[in-house]
Amino acid sequence: MTMSKSTQATAHKRIVIKLGGSTLEGLNNAFFSNFKTLQEEGYEIIITHGGGPAINQKLEKRGIASKKINGIRVTNEEAMEVVQSTLVGLVNPKLVNDLNRAGIQAIGLNGLDMNLILCELLDYETYGYVGEIKKINTAIIDVLTAHNIVPVISCIGVTEEGQSLNINGDTVASEIALAVGAERLLLVTDVSGIRIGGEYQKEATPEQIHRWIEEGEITGGMIPKVEGAIRVLNAGIPKVKIVDDTLTGTTITSKELVK
Repeated sequence: MTMSKSTQATAHKRIVIKLGGSTLEGLNNAFFSNFKTLQEEGYEIIITHGGGPAINQKLEKRGIASKKINGIRVTNEEAMEVVQSTLVGLVNPKLVNDLNRAGIQAIGLNGLDMNLILCELLDYETYGYVGEIKKINTAIIDVLTAHNIVPVISCIGVTEEGQSLNINGDTVASEIALAVGAERLLLVTDVSGIRIGGEYQKEATPEQIHRWIEEGEITGGMIPKVEGAIRVLNAGIPKVKIVDDTLTGTTITSKELVK
């Protein structure tokens, strides 16, 4: 996979925050407070988001069947129309509005804007209109963050031929974090991190995660989260956190960083 490395990544501290699950239905004051603290500490912040619950509601309303394989939504042509209209037309504007009302300058984007997220079909026979990211064009991100504006990016990609594709939100977050040279990736969801044996883990290593997947402790939508986290770690980003909307949860680091 070829990434378009940000020219500003080495000069700026950056954090990518991926919002998903019930957090998209209404961010709490703790989130905005922690967000502003990160900005005050000099971090440029980039937000990515999915919209599973909203998409499920729209698909059900239109009578379109939906299923997931390995945490990835199988997306036929009808479902793709719903995914795109829901993310770009409903979820993204609401999230941008929430941020702006909290005093955080934000602007909405998706993968079609300036070909931000260029993709190819992942596996049409298995997943339908689902994309595999080939390139992140970071120019628009650089311009916005240089002016202290938070890009809010929905997980829609585009092929060179102009076909819109659905992409797993955690995958988008991981690849954007790599492309902009982020110091941290925060995956915000409706659970407080990785839960093993009924207990949330404060820290985890790739070795533990692989074992937990093999043992069936990590399943469903958590799999692409942790797999994306491991790819980001292997590429040199020091920390990935899977957190709730208070930004606390499981810190995933390479083995030597865990005490």
